[in-house]
Amino acid sequence: MITVTAEGTYLISGELTNGMIIIDTEKESKVRLILNGVSITSETSAPIYVRQADKVFITTVNGTENVLANGGSFTAIDDNNIDAAVFSKDDLTFNGSGTLKISSPAGHGIVSKDSLTFTGGIYDITCSSHALSGKDDISIADGEFTLTSGKDGIHGENTEEETSGFVYIQNGSFSITAEGDAISSSSSVSIEDGDFRIISGGGSEIAASHSSGFQNGGMGRGGGRGFAKKGGSVPEIPDDGAASGVPGEDPSAMETAFSFGFDPAQPEIPDADSSETASTKGIKASSEVTISGGSFQVDSADDAVHSNGTITVAGGTFEISSGDDGFHADDTLTVTGGTIQITESYEGLEGLHVENSGGEITLTSDDDGLNAAGGVDQSGLGGPWGRDPFSGSSDGTILISGGTLHITASADGIDANGSLEITGGAITICGPDQGDTATLDYDTSAVISGGTFIGTGASGMAQTFSASEQGVIAVNTGNLAAGTSVTLTDSQGNTLLSCEPALSFSAVILSSPDLISGETYTLTAGSASQEFTAQ
Repeated sequence: MITVTAEGTYLISGELTNGMIIIDTEKESKVRLILNGVSITSETSAPIYVRQADKVFITTVNGTENVLANGGSFTAIDDNNIDAAVFSKDDLTFNGSGTLKISSPAGHGIVSKDSLTFTGGIYDITCSSHALSGKDDISIADGEFTLTSGKDGIHGENTEEETSGFVYIQNGSFSITAEGDAISSSSSVSIEDGDFRIISGGGSEIAASHSSGFQNGGMGRGGGRGFAKKGGSVPEIPDDGAASGVPGEDPSAMETAFSFGFDPAQPEIPDADSSETASTKGIKASSEVTISGGSFQVDSADDAVHSNGTITVAGGTFEISSGDDGFHADDTLTVTGGTIQITESYEGLEGLHVENSGGEITLTSDDDGLNAAGGVDQSGLGGPWGRDPFSGSSDGTILISGGTLHITASADGIDANGSLEITGGAITICGPDQGDTATLDYDTSAVISGGTFIGTGASGMAQTFSASEQGVIAVNTGNLAAGTSVTLTDSQGNTLLSCEPALSFSAVILSSPDLISGETYTLTAGSASQEFTAQ
């Protein structure tokens, strides 16, 4: 055991096959270790242990490779529970531009019981528990990180102070493969920039089956709702055998068949998340997640981005494959910018309140595309990972004031267990023509006063907007095949809206500032055309 007892800078090189460097100085002392081609193995403890100091800096020399390894067990040498290859009781900062490799088969990689900071360097950490762990905070300004962990990749936790335990990342490159959460905080996570490649919990492919057994079996949500279109009966495009995906099918008969639900016995609701179940999210915080930039590739067994409070996305590029939700906030989920592509999810964006004012979002979901406040269908059970805290609430809100949204959903495109308001943006929804699903689903109101809306899906349980300040056309088309062209033209033959849905459909909802209530427009679906009056 090599013990540093005085403040100063120490240059270290060479190999130590079974030993430790212990820093034990006055509480006000600052110590700097410069690692210049170091290899230290401690069979039963931490190669570097900071017992006491004010601040400790560990610097890796450019062009050098440094190795710290635990031999596979930790045996107590004092009153502290040393359980990491680098263990510090006080502030710990890593810098430099060299490489540091850490192996900790029986514990954590790096632990600070105070603040843990990185300003540069290359880090390759393999461990059975958390790769990076900080009690007060983990702050990263730059660096290259390859983290392979049996628990969380980056873990900030302070059970004594609510605002401590935060994770702040300004920049850097991160490749994280975590059996638990990739990035986790008991407080907040704030990311300004960086490049992130994340696999948590084995990825989305190992998530529990999340197909909804209640959608296609027909659990009625009130029954007999039909297409709740304002302004009277729902117009239909006549079936000429060409426009319909099912030749000779009578659209009105299809509507009647799906207008009656049935209410089987309620399914057993699983218990909320158990402490025995490991959290396997991509990025998780207890209070808030804020992301203003960066590039993210996330493959997560549970939610890709999760907060028990709020989430704000103001920028960044996201490629997400999630076994549960793409983004989930127990309170408010806000998107003001960025490019988000969710290729696999149970629900794409979910929160008690969902607000979208910018950015470009393309998502695919096995259940609802956008969901506010859970609800009484299976979305309220939280998908494959348990019940949402707002399950069954009707206080949810969805506000879309800008941005571009392309939603492909196997259930409802937008599900507001409460109210929906659209004041701007460009929204395209492609839903299935089956079961208890709808392009729009809301409890209290759905108002559109700006933006463009193109929605296709099932007609049996469909709703259109309850109020509008611009023209709306909602039509039962009869069953039409995927890829059927839908075009809306004005009286001069100008094309106003068009789409070719990737899923079969029997209902179309269209709205834009170019549509004027009371004016007549021509809707063409496949080879069939008919005039309709905008409501």
